[in-house]
Amino acid sequence: MPREIVQLQCPVCKERNYSTTKNRKTTTERLEFSKFCKRCRKHTDHKEVK
Repeated sequence: MPREIVQLQCPVCKERNYSTTKNRKTTTERLEFSKFCKRCRKHTDHKEVK
């Protein structure tokens, strides 16, 4: 299966808040989205972690 589930982590509080899927064959770099962190109570750039 080419699509894999990845988790997104807040860089400020280190909490893993979101999960998404990505195609490992076409997207080799790590994903980064601006998401709302419930713990920090603000928008931060959530980055992909293993």
